[in-house]
Amino acid sequence: MVGTTIYMSHLELAARWIAEADGLLITAGAGMGVDSGLPDFRGTQGFWNDYPGLGEEGVSFVDIANPRTFVTDPELAWGFYGHRLNLYRSTRPHEGFYILNKWSQSKKYGSFVFTSNVDGHFQQAGFVPDRIYECHGSIHRLQCADDCESVWSADHFEPEIDAHSGRLVSEPPICQECGHIARPNILMFGDFNWKNHVARSQYSWYLKWLGEAENIVVVELGAGTAIPSARAESARKAKNKLIRINPHEPEISEGRGVAISKGALEAIQALESLLE
Repeated sequence: MVGTTIYMSHLELAARWIAEADGLLITAGAGMGVDSGLPDFRGTQGFWNDYPGLGEEGVSFVDIANPRTFVTDPELAWGFYGHRLNLYRSTRPHEGFYILNKWSQSKKYGSFVFTSNVDGHFQQAGFVPDRIYECHGSIHRLQCADDCESVWSADHFEPEIDAHSGRLVSEPPICQECGHIARPNILMFGDFNWKNHVARSQYSWYLKWLGEAENIVVVELGAGTAIPSARAESARKAKNKLIRINPHEPEISEGRGVAISKGALEAIQALESLLE
């Protein structure tokens, strides 16, 4: 069990907080998926290394992750998102997800996940769906790229992508209601057409949980400053018990919590060894 000595490392203090908490707020950004083999799109060059076809055309992440591309070049847009959909379907969440879920099940109020990731890996790892708020939506849902309000599962869409060009070569998904092209139900850059019905429901569940839980600890994983949604939520909700796990941007204001400069999986495993 966790020791009670006066001088504790950040890991030991974090483990003590987790042991004493009655609920965990888990906030996660793109860095959470790196240990599963998923890209985190750190910088344009890194993005182009993952998507060389887009690099050849000089298309940045901001360019392709934009709803207008589904109108101007739908094969390119769906090449990118179709590849990501296939990747997220075929990639298994790393062990850290399952350890977090084990910790959650030991708590009076369980846990709630606030994530900017769209990969669905928390659900895949067994987290209860109504305890997850996907603030940017999910790639596993589709919506109309036009004005109608349809949102539906992407389960029946099997995209085929040309490996060199990165373009969709199969038929794109079509809106069930109006026949226009569909797009992922994800909040993109410059997006005024995201159908946020599901996210609104998830947010209401989140507020309800926050109102019930008492002594919560925030465990933040791989949440950077480039897309700061999860990191900002941690700061709002942590009070003085934020565990920030980030190998690249671990900085934290004095008195707000502890920083652990490790990858998500390594840090979770280290904490688990102290909690056993």
